[in-house]
Amino acid sequence: MLRSDYETIRCELRDPVLLVTFSRPEVHNAFNDKMISELLEVFRKVGQGDGVRVVVLTGEGKSFCAGADLNWMKRVMGFSFEENLKESLELAELMHSVYSLQLPTIAMVNGAAIGGGMGFVATCDIVVAASHAKFSLSEVKLGLVPACISPYVIRKAGEAACREFMLTGERLTAEKAARIGLVNDVVEASQLESTVSAYVDKLVSSGPNAIAICKQLLREVPAMALEEAKRATAESLAHLRVSEEGQEGMKAFLEKRKPRWLPKK
Repeated sequence: MLRSDYETIRCELRDPVLLVTFSRPEVHNAFNDKMISELLEVFRKVGQGDGVRVVVLTGEGKSFCAGADLNWMKRVMGFSFEENLKESLELAELMHSVYSLQLPTIAMVNGAAIGGGMGFVATCDIVVAASHAKFSLSEVKLGLVPACISPYVIRKAGEAACREFMLTGERLTAEKAARIGLVNDVVEASQLESTVSAYVDKLVSSGPNAIAICKQLLREVPAMALEEAKRATAESLAHLRVSEEGQEGMKAFLEKRKPRWLPKK
């Protein structure tokens, strides 16, 4: 069960969606160690058992997430290497938790996504952005690098695009972010929620276990040799065909009815 007393985020269960909102609008939803800890708790706890089928991430106010909080950065400047490593590992663990979540995730980007905020864009499965949203990996301007989020940004946008915007730190429009694969859909701000709802409808119409296995394939297959992938993917399909969900899905298709996992209306 998720808590209702988080300090830096809000969690609302809107069956079948868990809406997670970065809730520090006074600092453009910049994250600090507290927000990282609270988000980690959420992504470690949330699962299908809660009735959640999709997780949506968004920001309160004008921004999605402005990256690392300046006051937190002032503190870490005085940290030792070991202390900095501990905090960096927490951030890396959070990004991996979002990326590897069995449930599908949608980033509803209502405003600027800067620095580490781009990590949440890159780790989510689907990204819907308001047309006025801006994106930037500006760490190099501070003599830093987008280290913990780089595995996911590079996977999503590709090396060629990343060599441009990670090295220059330039600000990207929502349209350019979509052209390089960081964003799936760009809409007017007034259409954000309805567009995300349409994606949710598509996602919940699919088998929950099938989606979880599909996400596993997306994570693992690119790193496999073809010979290994041959066996692993065949086994995956065979397991699903004999599973309760797979049997129900195939029967529903053949019997021209809705599968049991769809909500009754």
